[in-house]
Amino acid sequence: MAQKGAQSRGGGSGEDTAVAPIELRKALEERYLRYALSTITDRALPDARDGLKPVHRRILYGMHVLRLDPAAPFKKCAKIVGDVMGSFHPHGDQAIYDALVRLAQEFSSRYPLVDGQGNFGNVDGDSAAAYRYTEARMTAVARLLLEGIDDDAIDFKPNYSGEEKEPVVIPAALPNLLANGSQGIAVGMATSVPPHNLAELCDAALYLIAHRHATAEQLLTFVQGPDFPTGGIVVDKREDIVETYRTGRGSFRLRARWTKEELPRSGWVAVVTEIPYGVQKSRLIERLADLVMERKLPLVADIRDESAEDIRIVLEPRARNVDPALMMETVFKLSELETRFSVNMNVLVDGVTPRVVSLDEALRQWLDHRREVLLRRSRHRLAAIMRRLEQLEGMIVVFLNLDEVIRIIREEDDAKGVLKSTFALSDLQADYILDTRLRALRKLEEMELRKERAELLEERAEVEGLLGDESKQWRAITGQIRELKKTFGPQTPLGRRRTTFEDAPAPADVDLIEAMIEREPVTIVVSQKGWIRSLKGHVADVSSLAYKGDDGLLAAFFAQTTSKILAFASNGKVFTLDAAKLPGGRGHGEPIRLLADIDEDADIVRVMPHAPGSSLLLVGDDGRGFVVGEDDLIATTRKGRAALNIDAPARLKIVAPAEGDHVAIIGENRKLLIFPLEEAPRMARGKGVRMQRYKDGGVADAKTFKLAGGLQWTDSSGRTHTVPEAELAEWLGHRAEAGRLPPRGFPKNNRFG
Repeated sequence: MAQKGAQSRGGGSGEDTAVAPIELRKALEERYLRYALSTITDRALPDARDGLKPVHRRILYGMHVLRLDPAAPFKKCAKIVGDVMGSFHPHGDQAIYDALVRLAQEFSSRYPLVDGQGNFGNVDGDSAAAYRYTEARMTAVARLLLEGIDDDAIDFKPNYSGEEKEPVVIPAALPNLLANGSQGIAVGMATSVPPHNLAELCDAALYLIAHRHATAEQLLTFVQGPDFPTGGIVVDKREDIVETYRTGRGSFRLRARWTKEELPRSGWVAVVTEIPYGVQKSRLIERLADLVMERKLPLVADIRDESAEDIRIVLEPRARNVDPALMMETVFKLSELETRFSVNMNVLVDGVTPRVVSLDEALRQWLDHRREVLLRRSRHRLAAIMRRLEQLEGMIVVFLNLDEVIRIIREEDDAKGVLKSTFALSDLQADYILDTRLRALRKLEEMELRKERAELLEERAEVEGLLGDESKQWRAITGQIRELKKTFGPQTPLGRRRTTFEDAPAPADVDLIEAMIEREPVTIVVSQKGWIRSLKGHVADVSSLAYKGDDGLLAAFFAQTTSKILAFASNGKVFTLDAAKLPGGRGHGEPIRLLADIDEDADIVRVMPHAPGSSLLLVGDDGRGFVVGEDDLIATTRKGRAALNIDAPARLKIVAPAEGDHVAIIGENRKLLIFPLEEAPRMARGKGVRMQRYKDGGVADAKTFKLAGGLQWTDSSGRTHTVPEAELAEWLGHRAEAGRLPPRGFPKNNRFG
């Protein structure tokens, strides 16, 4: 159909315009592949040798053509953008200007390549002024990247129009890929290389020259990790950092830097002085303010931005007793004060092949490039020396025969040919003599000519020696790197490390309620009918306390206002109470039922303080039970948490600390059984397993103890009895056995105390 339509359209002109049909899928694949390769190699991925994308390379070369060296006057960015777009990068003026602006921003580039004058944006996220208002020139770092570009150090290729030449890669006297990093998105792949400290990279490169097969882990002895322009703190484990640089993939957990500032009357504020790389400060402040307004940061009372030239974000706590580190942890968790910087060191190896490289591969690519640049510049210099030596040989001939040379030039029609034949000169020598002014000929001195010739012969020997000896080449590169480190050493403002490292904080759930409460000692008193109250301080004697009616003391224990209180109900549920919210001790307190939704048919079995990390033995009166961690019993609502699942009419009866290595359990049938604690399963919730077998009745009491210390109990008179391990052999058995009658003297109520 396409062919027929083309023929019908072409029939009016009388020309043969037949079109060969092609398969649509094949055409799309071919064109998309061409587009993808163009995006990968010519736009998005940096070259591993100079660390630049084509747009950045063209900007720097365009500024070099305009002679915008660091000491040159500034020139309008409109002029730079226009020249770069017209000669090298025909992809739009705004794209070029955006790339130029980023190279000039100190908060975007670790070592800026462009020195900007005017409004180039700020860390708040404000954009730069239009290019007709701003001016720019190269920095000293950019000048180093271009050093030797006119000495045949690199290859050039035709520009898009074929009218001019542009560099394929630039000499790059510093490892720019790692120093400034790079980010980009191509087709089916992306790159994200973090910036690093140049002095550390120099140390690593020197080590790599001496040890060509060094690994990324060895180089990390010198390179601590990324060094972001905006500073911050990397909180990652060292082994994770090593793995990221070994594989070229991973991420860094980056946090803001903050300090605690003391205020009068024991007040304080947290001041953020550095924010993570790539975070816009204005958006960050807006997000923090929204979190405070939405009460998602209950420990923070107010946020203020007091930044001028430096970052200063002030976070005011809700109360003076709030722990600063705890408050900042809540802020880090919910805001961009903590971010993840993804690492994907996907670059163009040798300027052609996209590949993810490790730290040692990236440095090795740069060093090999520097050696190639050194060789090409040396050959270029050697050719210049040879040319000059040839000219000097001719000038010495002129000096020795000056009068004859002047005569030939004045009288002969073919002065060049006569000079060549008379003095056996080459074309180069004859042309140089003829191009030299008479005034210069008069000033020739044999000693000066011979001195320059001797110096050039000496330099030629050095260059030839360098070209013929690889070890000399690496020594020359070593000297260049050492000079680079002196220029950008850690003692210089630009070379000082900005990002530091700390151990990753242990992951933990932050209890915000506890953080707001001032820690004070209290005594918790529980009555037999389930009334609870809190007395200030640790009261040892509670015998004088009054109770309602025929009520009496069930339990009393010490705690803190920040403590959690566990209340166990007979239906197997456990409820969590906050000690700070319990009624005071002036009255009789309040029923626990008002503080938790306890079923009407359930009674309070035990109330105790929560001990994080501890375990309990739960046993129902039907003899089933298990061991549970106290941390698994914490409930966040009034409805509590189901622990021991009990089938009515059975009830939860025993709540005992799971300490020691054995369980002692006695039934209402007065049979005692001792078995290893490890036979009791550890569960978060469930029906449990049978602890002791009964023909009639159920559990009377149970406890855990260390067998080596013997079994202890307390009688009705308060005396403690101990049966040593050696005498307990007849009661030792396994879980779910019936047991035997207890030792003589065991209490008649079948309880351990």
